[in-house]
Amino acid sequence: MKQRLLIKSILEDKIVSQEATVKGWVRSVRKTKNFSFVVLNDGSTLKTLQVIVDSHLPNYENISTMLSGTSVSITGKLAPSQGKGQNIEMQAQLVDIIGTVDNTYPLQKKATSLEFLRENAHLRSRTNTFNAVFRIRHHLSYATHQFFHDRGFYYLHTPIITSQDCEGAGEMFRISTFDMLNPPKKENGEIDWSKDYFGQEANLTVSGQLAAECYALGMNAVYTFGPTFRSEDSNTSRHLAEFWMIEPEVAFADLEDMANLSSEYLKYLISHVFKHCMDELEFLAKFYCDKEGNKNHLESLRHVLESEFVKITYTEAIDILQKSGKKFEYRPDWGVDLQTEHERYLTEKHFKLPVIVMDYPKDIKAFYMKQNPDGKTVRGMDVLVPGVGELMGGAQREDDYQALERRMDEMNMNKKDLWWYLDLRKFGSAPHAGFGLGFERAVMYITGMSNIRDVIAFPRYPQNAEF
Repeated sequence: MKQRLLIKSILEDKIVSQEATVKGWVRSVRKTKNFSFVVLNDGSTLKTLQVIVDSHLPNYENISTMLSGTSVSITGKLAPSQGKGQNIEMQAQLVDIIGTVDNTYPLQKKATSLEFLRENAHLRSRTNTFNAVFRIRHHLSYATHQFFHDRGFYYLHTPIITSQDCEGAGEMFRISTFDMLNPPKKENGEIDWSKDYFGQEANLTVSGQLAAECYALGMNAVYTFGPTFRSEDSNTSRHLAEFWMIEPEVAFADLEDMANLSSEYLKYLISHVFKHCMDELEFLAKFYCDKEGNKNHLESLRHVLESEFVKITYTEAIDILQKSGKKFEYRPDWGVDLQTEHERYLTEKHFKLPVIVMDYPKDIKAFYMKQNPDGKTVRGMDVLVPGVGELMGGAQREDDYQALERRMDEMNMNKKDLWWYLDLRKFGSAPHAGFGLGFERAVMYITGMSNIRDVIAFPRYPQNAEF
């Protein structure tokens, strides 16, 4: 048997006038009197290969009645195609049916809704849509590692199991080996966590940031790229219970450095996908972005790629919103967090550019952010992009021991659990900063998909952990 070739290689390298073997899944079969046309896809590209099967093949009747989804191995001669819309076809010499499909196969040639595909998530990689989404996701992942590696960052694997709540949100998944119907208890009736597996309460992490700070203050620049978990009871199109986070952390850096790094990183992602996944982007823009009302998705991405990001303070942002004359659903009063409608107004109407909002009120931000001299704001930022709103968030960390301790006291935090985090401010403290990007948010933004459940292989959200 000839060595297997991928359809992507055949089409890109324009391989003709030679015998080859291809393996994949049948998209369709069209039967005529003397031969059949089999359309084959092997997952290596959105494109398909047309195979002409002559009726003289001994198993022709089985071949001509194959259902969509059948897996096959086909050996034949590659030749220039005479048909429209394709450059190369195969003239079959041998067709082996590997895996048949019965008539309950849920993916037919007709259009299938994204909701239906979520219910059949184990099969949705067979569709052009999810082929495109997950090839782009792969390239964004690869580009992330390339970007940080080329800039001297070290990839850090931070713990998935933790005893700390980095964000102070309290929305965490507990891990325990206890029998929850009969856990050991103290005399006062409280659960005795000292007898649990880790000797204390443990949870799935919401962020690798605090651990990354430890290593940045010894290795200068690190980044995490791993799963995080939040038990927020949210069923929106932008939230998941399990998702992936990218969190760079840099020593001797301030908020301005992070603003520049974050914009550079986002542009790098867009540029990489434009270079390597244009077929996939154009496919998704045609079938999904236009239907969601964004007629110019690729132009919007290109605009961000070619633009300088505007930098404004939170106070300036509130002033712009209040003077806009627009009636927002949520009033943009100083001291409240910006809502998506505010963020999109700034990026799409006022500036018509990506915007980095800096220096937020301390009362709506995490304990670790460095306070400004005004005593009211902190060195935090959000990166806003047209069509989405917030995409990334970051901050300069508080590097002064006493200031951090005071802030933790103000928020009634248990300093005992974070003794090691405070230690960083005692032993050779240095300015440092970082940002976080929810990877699925980035995949959503760049693909133009409107629901976060469609950019992760098997989504986890309230009342759903199937597959």
